[in-house]
Amino acid sequence: MTSEPTSDSIPRAGRIAAIDYGSVRIGLAVTDPDQKFSSPLENYTRRSEQKDGAWLQQTVQQERLVGLVVGLPLHTSGSESQKSAEVRRFVAWLHKLVTVPIVLFDERFTTSQANELLAEAGFSSKQRKLRRDMLAAQILLQSYLESDRTGHTAAPLDDANPA
Repeated sequence: MTSEPTSDSIPRAGRIAAIDYGSVRIGLAVTDPDQKFSSPLENYTRRSEQKDGAWLQQTVQQERLVGLVVGLPLHTSGSESQKSAEVRRFVAWLHKLVTVPIVLFDERFTTSQANELLAEAGFSSKQRKLRRDMLAAQILLQSYLESDRTGHTAAPLDDANPA
């Protein structure tokens, strides 16, 4: 177990955001202040650590966020991947930039769900690419809102204890 915060540390009122992390793009979705609905906010194309950090800090401030939910990519078995380790490094870096609670939440299938929804809506491949990450973040955030918000921690997962 680590000292990273659990999902219980995100207040139940106030706007929260979900981050669909990518090495090229970050998808962002936000809730309303009552945390009943989630909406896609934007796709951010990563530039540099300094510019990315400034954008994230500005977003937390402008959107008056009280917490962040970051998608943790897991294998279908629940075990972590190399991408999971990359996300954990991103979250450690993010903890140094913002003062709001940050939690990791299982993001299995959010990108494929986003792709399916966009395809069903008739978007072209190029149009789907422009919207996919923020829609995946919205799906992640809505799943978090609908969860019991307990038992989801930022502690390491392993094959013996799948999420």
